[in-house]
Amino acid sequence: MATATNRVLRVAIRGDSILTHPRFNKGTAFTHSERKAFGLNGRLPYRVNTLQEQCERAYDQLSTRGEPIRKNTFMQSLKDQNWVLYYGLLSRHVKELIPIIYTPTQGDAIANYSHLFRRSEGLYLSFPEQDAMEEDFLDMTRGRDIQLFVVTDSEAILGIGDQGVGGIGIATAKSAIYTLLGGMDPSKTLPVVLDVGTDNKRLLDDELYVGWPNKRVRGKAYDRFVDKFVQLVRKHYPHSLLHFEDFGVGNAQRLLDIYRNKHAVFNDDVQGTGAVTLAAMMSAVGVTKSKLSEQRYVVYGAGTAGLGITKQLRDGIMAIDKLSREAANARFFLLDRHGLVKQSLGPAKIRDALAEFVRPDDEWAGVPTNADGEVGLLDVVRHVKPTVLIGCSTHAGAFTEDVVRAMAEGTERPIIFPLSNPSRLVEVEPELANSWTNGKALMATGSPFPPCKMPNGKYYDIAECNNALIYPGLGYGAMITQARTLSDTMIIAGARRLAALSPALADPDSALLPDFSDARQVNTEVAIAVAEQAIAEGSATVDWDREEVRDRIAEKQWIPEYPDFIYDPVHGEGST
Repeated sequence: MATATNRVLRVAIRGDSILTHPRFNKGTAFTHSERKAFGLNGRLPYRVNTLQEQCERAYDQLSTRGEPIRKNTFMQSLKDQNWVLYYGLLSRHVKELIPIIYTPTQGDAIANYSHLFRRSEGLYLSFPEQDAMEEDFLDMTRGRDIQLFVVTDSEAILGIGDQGVGGIGIATAKSAIYTLLGGMDPSKTLPVVLDVGTDNKRLLDDELYVGWPNKRVRGKAYDRFVDKFVQLVRKHYPHSLLHFEDFGVGNAQRLLDIYRNKHAVFNDDVQGTGAVTLAAMMSAVGVTKSKLSEQRYVVYGAGTAGLGITKQLRDGIMAIDKLSREAANARFFLLDRHGLVKQSLGPAKIRDALAEFVRPDDEWAGVPTNADGEVGLLDVVRHVKPTVLIGCSTHAGAFTEDVVRAMAEGTERPIIFPLSNPSRLVEVEPELANSWTNGKALMATGSPFPPCKMPNGKYYDIAECNNALIYPGLGYGAMITQARTLSDTMIIAGARRLAALSPALADPDSALLPDFSDARQVNTEVAIAVAEQAIAEGSATVDWDREEVRDRIAEKQWIPEYPDFIYDPVHGEGST
């Protein structure tokens, strides 16, 4: 629809067809001349509303819904009717409504997807219909300039696990964030769910479940199915960005490693979570006047997100502080369900992906263990005296008072990031961590939390370490330059730009990351940094240079405003 340089659109459909098409529908905002041209005079009440008036009406309607899930379904219905109004309303209430359309409320909507289902959205590719995959793919994409695919297999959704076909909800939410905060044209995005079955017994036993009611496919058959989809993207949309979302711990990093050098691919759980955490960490060490390489990091939860954060921080240490890979790895202490990842756990308890971060046993002589020889979090904290404690475990309350106080004894400004989502699964409530450290903790969380009162009476704003502060910009920067890959150096460039925008650098008592209400402007800056890096390192395939990046992005970003319509049944958009 509208961009800064394109405010007129030729449209081929009219009458009921245009009123029921969310891309083109303006509702009561159609002008009188447009109503005449498009056959709408008798289909709409007389008065022409502005977008602002429509947003006020929609917000009043939204406000009558009390529970977050009811607000979520209202917003979904609005998106099905009118894209500009949907994004216009979101842009006016970003901080309030992001938690409604994204984490944490979208997790509840996904968990109840089959019972809330009203209409399809996106592309559903089901394992038993794989022989028709290319036909189905082309039926959905033919004639469209798709620049972004967001794909999930739904195995690890938002901390609530395997959600089967309902995972399409996270793909649609992520796509919406790309548009809202990154400026991606919604008509050029496509959410995709790879329905390979589910191991969620609740779904398999549910007669209303709308997905393929079968145990989850794994192994070579799974790999072939995923590869078939990826090759279709590469064949038909070679310059698109392919975003992997909420794949399980056994597949997320593995699939990223397989495809990252073949196409511009991105895994938000591995790279996005890591990138926004790196930015928050750079801000924190800026407050403490120290370096990334000088920290001792304890990471509680070594799954997809925890390992992704660890690797991104490690890569940041290497790139910024110039440590070797081995020396940077040595700064990290990872714990999973078997406690500290150390040699004596053996291969049966240590995933191959964790090999670089296995601690030698001789470091732990005399440290208490349980009957299985496992070292728990409190004993790790007492022994390591970490400066940084990161939680990605979904183990609510894991950072106990003993753990936090033990950490605070070993460092002047503890850096505590309980990042698990949703908020009910957070490792420690920020208010408690603030109290147990006498207001000295520097904190960021994965979900929004209210400010904490400090001993001096001031309030400390808790940074929301939300991927949405960075991944739309990372993706847009790669997309607009048609980058061959989304490299580690491009991601670090984006993280450094985000960190440079931290309010805490001007006031140590302020949040470590920008306020979410500024997320659109923040992501634009991230996109500029990523695009500049793509051009500098030769990954970009466009024929313009770094000095043009800011202007090119400003010209191309989609904005939620109504363009003027001209009826053109021959050459207009929207015809089949």
